[in-house]
Amino acid sequence: MNVSDATVARLPVFLQYLVELAGDGESSVSSDRLAELSGVNPATVRRDLAGIGITGTRGVGYDVKYLVHEISVILGLNQEWPVVIVGVGNLGRALANYDGLTERGFPVHALVDVDPDLIDSKIANVVVEHVRHLPEIVARESIAVGVLATPSTSAQEAADVLIASGVTSLLNFTPEQISVPDTVQVRGVDLATELQILSFYQQRSTAARAGTGLPLGDDS
Repeated sequence: MNVSDATVARLPVFLQYLVELAGDGESSVSSDRLAELSGVNPATVRRDLAGIGITGTRGVGYDVKYLVHEISVILGLNQEWPVVIVGVGNLGRALANYDGLTERGFPVHALVDVDPDLIDSKIANVVVEHVRHLPEIVARESIAVGVLATPSTSAQEAADVLIASGVTSLLNFTPEQISVPDTVQVRGVDLATELQILSFYQQRSTAARAGTGLPLGDDS
C-alpha cells in the first residue's frame, strides 16, 4: 500500500478524535465531522481514508470502531514497539514517566545515560544503564525506537551507536540535525521552536482580542 507522507501525518490526528468519539459512544462519523475535528477539509479526509482502502457509506459515514482498528493497524499500533531513552535529564525523566507512551504501544524498556550518579537508579521502574551498554540493551530488549533526549553535543554520537546496534527509528528531541543513513527514519521534535511558533500565534490572538494590529513585517 502506497500511502503519502502527508496522509501518514494526518492519520494519528484522525485516530485521536476517533478514539474520543468511540469513548463517547458514537458509532459512526461523517467525513464532515471528522474533518471539522481534525482541522482539514472533508475531501482530504475522504481521500486519505480511501488511500488506505477505507470507504464510507453514503448517508451514514464511517464506522468509528472499524476506523480506529484499521488506522491502528496501518500505523502499526496493533503491536508494541519497545523504546530506549538516551539521556535521562529532566526531559528524559518526563518521557519515562509518561504513561501515554505505553498506552499507545511504545513502552519504555530501557534508559541510558553517562552520569555515574544516575547509573543503577530507577525511573518509572526502569533501571538506568550506562550508554556503553546500548548494543546489548537493544538486543536484549528488542528495541525498535531510540529517543534522543541528550545534550545537543551528544546527539550524533548517541544516534550512531543506536544505528550501529540495529535501531532504525529515531525520535530526536535535540535541536541538533543528525546525519543518518537512508535506511533510518528520524523525526525531530524541537520544543523551543514549537513554543516560538505558539508565541507568534498567541501574540496575534492577544492583539486581535485587544482590537489592535501587529506589524508582521516591513514591506518597504
